[in-house]
Formats: sequence, structure tokens, C-alpha cells
Amino acid sequence: MTDGDAEARVDRALVARALLEGDRRAFEQLLRRHQGMVRAQLRRLLRGDEAAADDLAQETFLLAWRKLDQFRGEARFSTWLYRIAYSCFLQAVRKRSWPAGDADDGEFQQLPASPQPVDLQLDVERAMQRLSSAEQAVLLHCVQMGLSHDEAAYVLAMPLGTVKTHALRGKAKLKTWLAAWQTNDEERAS
Repeated sequence: MTDGDAEARVDRALVARALLEGDRRAFEQLLRRHQGMVRAQLRRLLRGDEAAADDLAQETFLLAWRKLDQFRGEARFSTWLYRIAYSCFLQAVRKRSWPAGDADDGEFQQLPASPQPVDLQLDVERAMQRLSSAEQAVLLHCVQMGLSHDEAAYVLAMPLGTVKTHALRGKAKLKTWLAAWQTNDEERAS
């Protein structure tokens, strides 16, 4: 049994308590367990806009509370929440509340906080911004957030094959655009 299985069982038990007993404290526990990752997802989608991410996270959890009876357990609870959060993000972009994925006035926080040259981080961010919004969304969910292709397909409401195609194309483009960095790393290692 993996930690993910245990986490999923705890989430299902909390959902059951919230639904069957109307236990708001159980839902509050779910919120505390997942709010950090939902906010992180939204911050990345909104290029670091923390206030906007917090607003959409709040909207996400309000929708989750209202629609909790629609959670079927076909996906992990966290994946179900990511889908709601992504839908809230798309609605906000459609309403023009926030810039879409091609805006260049903020950072697309795709890199983990690891010690890397600032130039490399800037080049990766610029390269990410050159990708299509679908490729960006797939790579965000699969690479940065660690979701499987199946989970990303669920969150993004895309067919599995489309997610895999966007992931492969996005990675290939990044590899081409950032090839100079790989060459530099190989030269330094020699």
C-alpha cells in the first residue's frame, strides 16, 4: 500500500462524513489537506499572482462544497479539486479577469526552487511562454505537479491521447529551444 492509497482512503472517509453527516469539520479537514496544492496550481496558472490565486482557490472550495455530492470517487479527491480549480481558472480567463497563458507580464513558475543559474531559469520561463497554452497546462500538471497523464486528462478535460501528445510536443520544443544549455552542461562536465 502506498502513501497515496492511504491519503485517498482518508479523503474518501472525510467526504463520506461531510456528505452523510453534514459534517462541516470533515470538509474543513479536506480543505486544509489540499488548499496548499490548489493554491500552488492556481499561482502557477496565474503566473505568480497570489491574490488572484487565493480568490480562485476560495471559489474552488466553495464550488467543491456545493458539488461534493457529485464526487464519485472515480479519481482521487485532489484530482477532482484540481479539475474544479482549472475550470475556475478558465472561467476567469474567459471573463478577462486575468491574463491568459500567453501574457508576458509575469513569471510562469515552472521550475522548482532549486539552485540553478538565473539565466537558465529565465530561458526556461521564456521557452515555456512560447509553448501553446495547452502544452503549458499539460506540462504544468504532469511535470510540475506530478500528475499522471490520466489525472491530467481528467483535470484538463482532455482526451488522454491529446494530453500525451501535448506533453511530448511541449517537451520536444523545450529540448530544442534549450539545447544550448545542455551543450554547456556537457562541456562543463568534461
